[in-house]
Amino acid sequence: MRGAGIIGIVAGCALLVASGVTVHSEVQAASQRLKTGVAAAVKPAVAIADDAEAPYCTPAFKTVLQRVLNACGLVGAEARRGCQPADVKTLASISDDDFNALFTPLKQRGGVVMFDDGSEKLDDDGRKMIEEMWLDRRGARYFFIVARASKTGTPEFNRTLSHKRANSAFFDISDKFKEQDLDKKVGMLWLGNEFAQLGAEYCQWNVSRKNKACTAEAINRSAFVSWVDCQL
Repeated sequence: MRGAGIIGIVAGCALLVASGVTVHSEVQAASQRLKTGVAAAVKPAVAIADDAEAPYCTPAFKTVLQRVLNACGLVGAEARRGCQPADVKTLASISDDDFNALFTPLKQRGGVVMFDDGSEKLDDDGRKMIEEMWLDRRGARYFFIVARASKTGTPEFNRTLSHKRANSAFFDISDKFKEQDLDKKVGMLWLGNEFAQLGAEYCQWNVSRKNKACTAEAINRSAFVSWVDCQL
């Protein structure tokens, strides 16, 4: 009987210690949630950016990038499948010049996929560029597809056309690589001819049609594609 009593006391102490550890863990977890709004063990559902950020990831760049990400549904609670001109202007509150300044540092990182006038169909060079850009991830978190249209045609037509061009790039990635959760990695913006038009100087960027003449009209019949190597 005495031995059984000792065993009972030891078992009770063990249960008390285990209970104390559990309570302590729960208190720590609750404290973490109060401080950060998320549990400590929760990991982000998107890929983690490389620890070594690109040189262009300045505080100013990150501020504009964060506004675009929030407006276009890559972060935040509201589910959005990309941004059109009105979204960028009102939700992100970014001017044409500020928007182009956001992507200017990506000149050496991304590429400009060119389209025929009035068309959203990718040619072989366009598909090759999209796929090469996608594979050149280097641990980055977000991949942007920024589609435009030239001044030819009505704003309504060009908004729809640029949306189709963005989708062409997105569907090419989806069909080629079969990755899950692409909507958490790919941000699409279709700007038509209303917002952030490009000048002929952008013809000097990495364009898919290197052997064809490039003008201000031609450079806006395009979709810019690039990973962004910034941690937020």
